[in-house]
Formats: sequence, C-alpha cells, structure tokens
Amino acid sequence: MSSIIDFFKRGNTSSGVAALGNTGLTIAKGIGAFISGSGSMFATTMHSAADATNQGFVFFGSALAEKEPTEQFPAGFGRVINLFVLVAVVIVSIMAYETIIKGWGIIQNPKAPTNFWLNVIILSIAVAVDGFVLVKAMKEVVKESHSSATGWQIAPEAFKNAQYSAPPTRLVFYEDIVATFGAFLALVFVILSDLTGAYVLDGVGSVLIGLLLIGIALKIGYDNTIGLIGVAAPKKADERITNLIMEQEYVEDIKRMRILREGKDYHVEGYVELTKGLSLDKADDIKRQIREAVLEDPDVDDVTLGVVETDEKQDLKPNDKPQSE
Repeated sequence: MSSIIDFFKRGNTSSGVAALGNTGLTIAKGIGAFISGSGSMFATTMHSAADATNQGFVFFGSALAEKEPTEQFPAGFGRVINLFVLVAVVIVSIMAYETIIKGWGIIQNPKAPTNFWLNVIILSIAVAVDGFVLVKAMKEVVKESHSSATGWQIAPEAFKNAQYSAPPTRLVFYEDIVATFGAFLALVFVILSDLTGAYVLDGVGSVLIGLLLIGIALKIGYDNTIGLIGVAAPKKADERITNLIMEQEYVEDIKRMRILREGKDYHVEGYVELTKGLSLDKADDIKRQIREAVLEDPDVDDVTLGVVETDEKQDLKPNDKPQSE
C-alpha cells in the first residue's frame, strides 16, 4: 500500500488538483445540463469531463515518468508523459466533436432551456473553480521555469515561460485557460439567450466552446509530438546550463554540447575544454565536479561529459557565452 502511495506522490501536482476539481465540476454541470437542456451547459460539461479524464491520465503518466530506469529501459521513462498527454489529446478531440454536433443541433432547432438560475449558479461556480486551478497552474509554470515573479507578475510570466514548464503543467495551464474562458462564455450565452429570447445563441456558445477545445488539442498535440520524438532544450535552459559549466574552475571552452529534453528532464552530453597542462587525475576530478554541479540543476536528469585540453580556439559562439547577472 505504501508503495502505491509513494508512486502517486511522484505525480504532477497541477494535473492531480485539476483532475479532482474538474471531476466535481463535471458532476455539477452534468446535473445542470440534464435538468435544463442547455446546449452551452452541455458543452461546458463535456469540456470538464474531457479535462478530468485527460488530466487524470496525465497525472498517472507523470508519476510513471518518475520511475527509476531499469535494465530493460536504461534511459528511464521520461517520455512516457508525452505519450499519455497525446492520449489525452485524442479524448479532448472526441469531446470537442460531440460538443460541436450538439451545438449545431441547437442552432438548427433552437429551444428554450429551463432552470435559468441553476445554470447561472453552476457556471459561476465553474468560473471560480477553473480560475482557481488556472492560478495554481500559473504558479507551477513560474516555479518550473525558474522565474522569480510574484503577485500580479505571475500571469504574464506564466504566458511567457509556459514552454519551459513540464508537459503535464503545460497541459493543465493551456486547458484551464480554455476551461475558464469556456465556462465564462457559456455563462454569457446562457444569460444572453434568456434575455433576448434568441435561443440559437445557446447553440452558438456550444459550437464556440467546441472550437476552443479543438484549438487547444492541436496546440498540446504538437508540443507533445515533438517532445515524444526528443527535442532540443529551450534557449533559456541551454543558456542556464552553459553558464553553469563555464563558471567551473579550469573550464576554458565548450567544444560541443547537446541538451535533449525528454518529458520534463534534460539530458546533457558534451565535450569541455580544460586549461592546458593538467594531469589526467586532475582532469578527471574536474570532469566529475562539473558533472555533479550540472546534476544539481533540478531539471537535469543525466550528464555525459568528456574533457579535452584546450586548443585555444573559441568554439562557444559569442551569443552563447554566459551573460553576467
């Protein structure tokens, strides 16, 4: 039992909280949609159901991705999370299709939904809950991107640095932007259709939410497809690790380096040029010190380094050199 608990403790916090929150919202919205017959309420119910399902998938995948390498899988399980996110994308796409079909049906045959105030109350709660989860996701993005933003700076920093966060956190961030906006959109269309008597607006709201779901599915699908293949580290991470290596004593240059992102972790490979005249024992000690220093970075999972004597030619481009803080 303790091993199972330990397994899930490794899961991504953002996706776990989001899965629980969206499960509750799915139940509440589903009751409202069943009672009222509102298309917009149905659309946002499907949205919450999609979010709860795929965020649950992603939470499990993120926990599995933290599993230690085995003899059969010596490279570890980092890319598993990208696979789970792609499964989540398929689920989102199916939900989006159903939402658009439902909305189109209402546009063709509009009818007045019932229990107006029930819909308004449930959707208002949905906006608040999704907004809370979105703020949590923003804070995780800021934390994982090593940003020092606080207060009102968190929102713009989260948008700016989303690419540097782990795939599960990025998924929750993007999805909850759409979820919060989608719930707000549904609320607006429910109110407008009741005030104006133009019940076709209820269907329009449903179709728009479905299109938003498709957009987020395409964005997340692309990000995780390249992650599954294996993609170079973002420039910010590359500069951070380069800076860390160049700060080490006796390091003159970096002859060659490749930083590959797998899941949320980075794998670093390269050759470092050391000061001339060092003994083999000394060079080996320095290599070990550099490796240990790089591994202290919480995003780095593996480091493979070779060391050579400096050829007194600058291989590190001027634009790649570490900048003073």
